[in-house]
Amino acid sequence: MTASDYRVGIKELPEGDRPRERLLTYGAEVLSDAELVAIALRSGTRSLNAIQVAQGLLKRFDGLAGLAQATQDEMAGMPGVGPAKAAQVLAAFELGRRLAMNPDQAKPRISTPENAARILMARIGNPRQEELWVMLLDTKHQVLRLHNVYRGQVDSASVRVCEVFREAVRDNAKAIIVAHNHPSDDVTPSVADIDITRDLRHAGDLLGIDLLDHIIVTRTAYRSLKQNHEGF
Repeated sequence: MTASDYRVGIKELPEGDRPRERLLTYGAEVLSDAELVAIALRSGTRSLNAIQVAQGLLKRFDGLAGLAQATQDEMAGMPGVGPAKAAQVLAAFELGRRLAMNPDQAKPRISTPENAARILMARIGNPRQEELWVMLLDTKHQVLRLHNVYRGQVDSASVRVCEVFREAVRDNAKAIIVAHNHPSDDVTPSVADIDITRDLRHAGDLLGIDLLDHIIVTRTAYRSLKQNHEGF
């Protein structure tokens, strides 16, 4: 038997070392990332306990932020996970995102670029590829919902105006904010970003749907193109 064959199940750990019991005794804030993920997983396998499975996930996706952006298929393919456990972890992350997006009310009102950026950074600030999203707003500039339009390279050649406005027309939105992330962590807009903004603004004028802003976000920063008069 090698060291890798030696498994200690969660139930075989001293009660004070079990993640769920530690949470109930000391509070969630004292638990490690691996322990919290282990609780979401609920159980391990014959060869790996839940903490070991959680540690494997965190290592594979470079920590909690990377794991939060992993797809169900990516998680499910990891040892000891599978579709059901992947769904449990995804659900936990989604609850956190929704709280970050909307801590106080059912329909947050957008009055500044900072308001919008806080919501958008929680949703798309950390993906490993570019994503373009549309925030749909009502007449009071309250958020109706967020809609993903593109994943992959976001440039003027790939972005179709009709795709950006389709959900806004369907939901009778009165205004939209377009946002995309820069995985490079540089919020400086490209020439293509500014060109897209102009095209969308003109299309919105024709449709009677205001383009309030185009916001570029990263994990820690944002840039409002409207605030900086780029494409507006």
